[in-house]
Amino acid sequence: MDHTRIVVHTPGLDGSRRVTSGDETLGVAYHLDDVVDILRRAEVDLDAVEVEESDIIDWQGGGPDEWPGLSEHIEP
Repeated sequence: MDHTRIVVHTPGLDGSRRVTSGDETLGVAYHLDDVVDILRRAEVDLDAVEVEESDIIDWQGGGPDEWPGLSEHIEP
């Protein structure tokens, strides 16, 4: 499947990040593993794509290790 640039958007307040390809929303991720699953469902060849360093993935508002809504959550 031919994809336009994939964008993992800036994290929301809950730490979620929207994943899009062109005008299409592929899914919402809460962790890097979710991004991998979303891309797999979208038939992106993960053997050819290093998710964390791929030229076709634009990580906005932080890279693949940035999930601030989750990392800043404090348990009572």
